[in-house]
Amino acid sequence: MSKRRTLARAGIAAVGILTLGLMAGCSSDSGSGGSEEAGSTLEKAKEAGSITIAVADERPYSWVDDNGEPQGATIAMHKEIFSALGIDDIKVVESDWNSLIPGLNAGRFDVISAGMSILPDRCAKAAFSDPEIMYTTTLMVPEGNPDGLTDLDSVKATNGDVKLAILAGGIEAGYAESLGISNTVEVDNAQDGMDLVSNGRADVFAMTAISLNWMAENNPDAGVETTKPFVQVIDGVEQIGAGSTVFRQDDTELLEAYNEELANITGDPEKYMSLVGEYGFTEDNLPPEDLTTEQLCEGDLS
Repeated sequence: MSKRRTLARAGIAAVGILTLGLMAGCSSDSGSGGSEEAGSTLEKAKEAGSITIAVADERPYSWVDDNGEPQGATIAMHKEIFSALGIDDIKVVESDWNSLIPGLNAGRFDVISAGMSILPDRCAKAAFSDPEIMYTTTLMVPEGNPDGLTDLDSVKATNGDVKLAILAGGIEAGYAESLGISNTVEVDNAQDGMDLVSNGRADVFAMTAISLNWMAENNPDAGVETTKPFVQVIDGVEQIGAGSTVFRQDDTELLEAYNEELANITGDPEKYMSLVGEYGFTEDNLPPEDLTTEQLCEGDLS
């Protein structure tokens, strides 16, 4: 087993729906949305042998293919983890990114499988597992990169002459706001962002490097390319990107059981790569041992 990387290195490298009756019974470990006697989300999922997760078609993290089958790195991890918990049937719901946490709290699904960044404002609304995937940011631009863009600072330097596409509710939207970039257009999913750049309705699209590189490589006729990955700096602080699985705040039993199984994967680089490697992830995406969800929820990026 190879030695895990340090936090400093990570900062650089970085279908169907359950029935309404089941959803009511599975609304939370503490019984909100159903009686405590009905059992926790984990207990109900084990009894039914199934759990419902949401994806936002952000490839290669998670998506549903043309045959209706869930695919992606987080899906691969979830199949492994939930199977170990005695839950073999994963049902999938597709959702716009900005609707994931509201849909979770409304009981439309039990878990969010999207590699979602652990951010303080999100932690106030939902519970995040231990870190699962580290990532960096990149820009998708027209072939030839006519504006010579390299990072969001270079976008800001154009003084609004270029239009930036951002994922609604995505971490890059926060970066743009912090940097004072106002000439932006929000999209509901990654495909829409690429289409805007491809069709000339936006000059650049900012998102995670692993996603945009995957899209560019798998859409060779789109007329787009990606810049070198970067770690955005805001107010002198590198914005460490760490994603994880999201649960309702009351689902503590499910979250704890999930984290126990997750540790068996993130603690073993070979096991980790056997699950996510085929989707373009490397050991550089493996979270460092000294990075915690608590740190990220508090906004501690030092």
